Parts: sequence; C-alpha cells; structure tokens
Amino acid sequence: MNHKYILQYVLEATRGGPTRRRIMDVLLETPSNANKLAQVLKMDYKTIQHNIAVLEKNKIISAVNKGSYGAMYFVHDELRQFLEINRDESGKTLINKK
Repeated sequence: MNHKYILQYVLEATRGGPTRRRIMDVLLETPSNANKLAQVLKMDYKTIQHNIAVLEKNKIISAVNKGSYGAMYFVHDELRQFLEINRDESGKTLINKK
C-alpha cells in the first residue's frame, strides 16, 4: 500500500481533508470513539461519522467493536510506523505539517 499517495488524496485532495486531518491528529495521540471525537473537535457527530467512514474505507483507521455505539477508532499500526519513519527535519509527520 502506498501510504503517501493515499494520505495526500484523503487529507489534501478532497473537500473533507482538513476535517480528516484534525481527526487523525486526535487519533494519533489516543484511540477514541466518534462521540468523543465530536466533543474534542467541537464538530457535529454526523460529520465525524462521515469522515471516519472515509478514513476506514481508505484503510487509514480501524475500529474495535465496530457497529456498536462505543466503537473505538485507532490509526493502523502500519500507517503509524510509516508516519514515524517519514518525519521531516522539524520532527513533523505528513499529518501535522499544516
């Protein structure tokens, strides 16, 4: 899987990219459910759900207890490793450059 191109498409080339970038910032710190993400990001729950679905479809995040109200979302380990390897000189990853 080419993580760089998938991330560029999902986070930069689509209209919801900034929202998905904010979701990723939170999930890189700690797994969370959609309700908590909505609270932390001060966004509508339905907006969070939609963007989570896009991130899941592109295999950027996964869920534990998927289908339940409290499903916890987390960044795939493989993607997390890719981001760690691809830090720039200032220590920023591809996610938090903007």
